[in-house]
Amino acid sequence: MENRGNLKMSLGILGLLTLLGLIAWVYQLSNGLIVTGMRNVVSWGLYITSFMFFVGLSAGGLIVSSSATVFDIPAFKAVAKPAVILSTVCIILAGLFIVVDLGSPERILYLFIHPQFQSPLIWDVVVIAIYLVVSLLYLKHMTQPAPDYRKLATMSAVALPAAVLVHSVTAWIFGLQIARVSWHSALMAPLFVASALDSGLALLIIVLAGLERYSDYKVEPKLYASLAGLLAAFVAVDAFFVFSEVLTAAYPGEESVTAALGLLLSGPLAPFFWVQVVLGLAVPFVILASAANRQSKSKILLAAALVIIGVFCKRVWLLFSSFLLPLVEGAPGITLGQAPAAGAKLDMWAMAGSYTPTLVEWAIFIGIISFGGIMFIIAARRLLWAREDTARGIRIAPTAAK
Repeated sequence: MENRGNLKMSLGILGLLTLLGLIAWVYQLSNGLIVTGMRNVVSWGLYITSFMFFVGLSAGGLIVSSSATVFDIPAFKAVAKPAVILSTVCIILAGLFIVVDLGSPERILYLFIHPQFQSPLIWDVVVIAIYLVVSLLYLKHMTQPAPDYRKLATMSAVALPAAVLVHSVTAWIFGLQIARVSWHSALMAPLFVASALDSGLALLIIVLAGLERYSDYKVEPKLYASLAGLLAAFVAVDAFFVFSEVLTAAYPGEESVTAALGLLLSGPLAPFFWVQVVLGLAVPFVILASAANRQSKSKILLAAALVIIGVFCKRVWLLFSSFLLPLVEGAPGITLGQAPAAGAKLDMWAMAGSYTPTLVEWAIFIGIISFGGIMFIIAARRLLWAREDTARGIRIAPTAAK
């Protein structure tokens, strides 16, 4: 039976956190981006990190669900509905992080009024808009009382490349910037897609366990084991791409590239890099590579949580590995965008930057994620919890009468 008391309490807490995030955003709108830790030198921060993260979570979920139909994997069809709901919510959250990062939301209109199609930024806007429409249509066809399986197969065939493309285009925003040495890599898109696969699947596993705990939604243990095996394979691919990128950067010994690599191996970004490599890749793979461990839901959930933490850390070191290095040589550098106060000894120029999120940014970050939690719960209640599903490996009992 659905645990209504816990559900109402969870919705109440999420609603309060969403409201606090909204208040923080209004405060940011009133005072400008100066209330954040971002400046001219480091112009992207927690918001863009979260944007990359949630685009990946969304793409990973949709890839898993659409692959079940495209490649006819009956066992994975059982999780197609929650995966599509999850991917739709995540791509909405990714868009919200872009809105708050703009400072003035009306600026997004300029992307449509004066689009510059030679810029990867407008590619991303177009692809994300198409991706959101595809996700919504896919979800609509999937949740109809009598779904048309031909239309569903067509939508799956469209959704799979759209999911791969949406994260690839996001990666190209970084990878095509020649001046940013640590981003300018042909492997940037594969790195992003690999992270999308393991983080999206990891989040889906955790969400499935949450649905089982707080509703009548049931998943067979063997399905968890199958998903865990697939997650182990995705983690291995992600680790391979990270190793390839580091090896390619380190072997030639080129000065500017090794400087960026030094930030990861022993510099200020080393904690994020090594957390991702050790806790986000090595430990989950060791856990999931064991057939015995794949029979334990608690161990699978632990590995999935570590993968998500690791991918978030990966987004951090990918983003800031370029911002911490100077783009120009020689004084005065880049203006910080603020003049020193009267009598203050503040240099308004800098060669490289530093960044720490402010309380305002954290409040907005938590508020947006909480809003996503509310959206998922409402969608799941309407589309999953009171339905019967005859897909293999899953049973959803009707919700108890009120």
